[in-house]
Amino acid sequence: MELVDGDIVLRPIKLRDQRAWREVNRRNRDWLRPWEATIPPPTPGGPMTHRPTFRQMVRHLRSEANAGRMLPFVIEYQGRLVGQLTVAGITWGSMCSGHVGYWVDESVAGRGVMPTAVALVTDHCFRTVGLHRIEVCIRPENGPSRRVVEKLGFREEGLRPRYLHIDGAWRDHLVFALTAEEVPDGLLRRWHRARSQSNPGMRHHPGN
Repeated sequence: MELVDGDIVLRPIKLRDQRAWREVNRRNRDWLRPWEATIPPPTPGGPMTHRPTFRQMVRHLRSEANAGRMLPFVIEYQGRLVGQLTVAGITWGSMCSGHVGYWVDESVAGRGVMPTAVALVTDHCFRTVGLHRIEVCIRPENGPSRRVVEKLGFREEGLRPRYLHIDGAWRDHLVFALTAEEVPDGLLRRWHRARSQSNPGMRHHPGN
């Protein structure tokens, strides 16, 4: 499954992405570190944990995808790998929900790549996968990431104290959410409309 809008492509992550993925991560180490998930120190008697290798990460993502609990994508912009986006924690039954996490190469930040990617995957989750709610949890200090969901019209629902282990400590996160009823015509269409209104001379490509 590929999700495409103009120069932006979301496709499943693959083992052969290792070189490009590592290169982008290496170049963006300082840019990503403050917002990157980390593994807390083991508790006495608890299991030992370690950061997975790229191959272990991809295999885990594939396994979770095959089990219907996750949708792991890389983001390409103009044919180049520039980031990663994952829909995780997919829950069915009476909830039908998932949460989105993402990162992007600093060199393409501010070009609409990440809002477009989030809009693409949200429409896919609502229209094809059948989810009802998409959630994004962001550290209050992460201004660029907050601007992504604010541009897309996600609702801010509140604060989750010490929600995730990020950059070596348990960090508070703000919760942003959207339900399918809030975007009956699609989030990507709403995003394109908002961009066109803010920049009347801008042209965009239709999504698939």
